[in-house]
Amino acid sequence: MHNKAQSIRQNDLPNALPDFRNLGVMSRILVLANALAVVFALARSGEFSEFAGKFTEIAGQLEPALLMVVVVLYTASPLLERLAYRHGLLAVMATAIAATAVLFPFQSGIGGNDGWHAFSYSIGFAALTTALLAWYFYLRNRAFSPAISEARLQALQARIRPHFLFNSLNAVLSLIRKDPKRAETALEDLAELFRTVMADNRELIALGDELALCRQYLNLEQLRLGERLKVEWRIEPGVEQALVPPMLLQPLVENAVYHGIEPGIAPGVIEVRIARRDDRLTLQLSNPYYEEHQHRQGNRMALANIRERLLLHFDVEASLDTRVAGSRYEIGIVMPYRKPT
Repeated sequence: MHNKAQSIRQNDLPNALPDFRNLGVMSRILVLANALAVVFALARSGEFSEFAGKFTEIAGQLEPALLMVVVVLYTASPLLERLAYRHGLLAVMATAIAATAVLFPFQSGIGGNDGWHAFSYSIGFAALTTALLAWYFYLRNRAFSPAISEARLQALQARIRPHFLFNSLNAVLSLIRKDPKRAETALEDLAELFRTVMADNRELIALGDELALCRQYLNLEQLRLGERLKVEWRIEPGVEQALVPPMLLQPLVENAVYHGIEPGIAPGVIEVRIARRDDRLTLQLSNPYYEEHQHRQGNRMALANIRERLLLHFDVEASLDTRVAGSRYEIGIVMPYRKPT
């Protein structure tokens, strides 16, 4: 499997610019910039009765420039992703200052009657707002980045769980004499699983690579579960190029085996459906549900970690939902459809 990671940005968290095409990011920029305008209006109001006038004055200068900056950053987002973090910050700062300077002649100043004083005040406000927003997103990335390390640790622990490693090796040993070619393939799959787990999990990868990893894991489990494990893949053509967080599906498939196939005696089916809906990628996974075995640990931790990583990469534009439908446990993931640039 060629598992070459495709990054949505060159910089490692927390030193990474936000995704300026993400609805959550843009909403935060608009809300936080206006919240700062409220603070400035309060600070410049001698009495509370003056607040409305001061805020209107500041907002009149802020909103056009803010909207221009948002549009420029949205348009230039693919270019900004290629820049080093420091250069990206400078580009964003330059954009904010340039938008303020361009629009200033058409608006009244916010710093007083003197033209130069008002201009300096406007530029300073733009620079301060940009710096505070950059600091906010830096702190936010620092808050979420432990999810990446935790995901790697959980994945490593899952792959080296004694019963998984023991059963896989025993299954390979049983094949060495009667089917050496299949035993060799199984060892290659096992080695690939460990190699992927030890790789950097901070970058988005092609969905096709994640699916290949899932198939390698299932091939190993098939050696011991045999006909009890059946998998139905319903993958829409062309979606394999979509970018997804690494170790997104594999832990869910592993939980489906652990919670849905192992407890049963009869053959069980794991269904995986993946499709593109306009600019959205939908992933659905279901497996048999045995209520009496749901006390097993691991499922909730895996789901919580995947939710955190989806939030980290896609903010409010991604979601993960679960439900029990009759005798099936279903997981649904919706995220933006992205492909390598």
